[in-house]
Amino acid sequence: MKEDPAVPTSVILGIDDLRPLPRATRIARTSREGIQLLQEHRDSFIDELWLDHDLGGEDSILPVVTLMEEAAFSGRPFRIGTVFVHSANPIGAETVVRALIRWNYQVRRATA
Repeated sequence: MKEDPAVPTSVILGIDDLRPLPRATRIARTSREGIQLLQEHRDSFIDELWLDHDLGGEDSILPVVTLMEEAAFSGRPFRIGTVFVHSANPIGAETVVRALIRWNYQVRRATA
């Protein structure tokens, strides 16, 4: 059975250095790639955004979170249905959740 081209497909983005995230339509493995991914979807609706805190080595999700905060501060937050924070780092995950909730993003802790 073919998909109906009139039915839009969900946009599910993931930023995680290791997990496969099978539901994601696109995955970024570093914060730099994550920023590029969000910028590519700047003017479209993102159904789900999956964020991991630790992205390998010294890299973390915090530059992506800063981009999202700055967008909200300037009055143009990213249009995201739900941000799922999935991380084995409980302190880092809580930092991300609090920062994004402060700017009215819909955020949930999750397991990937």
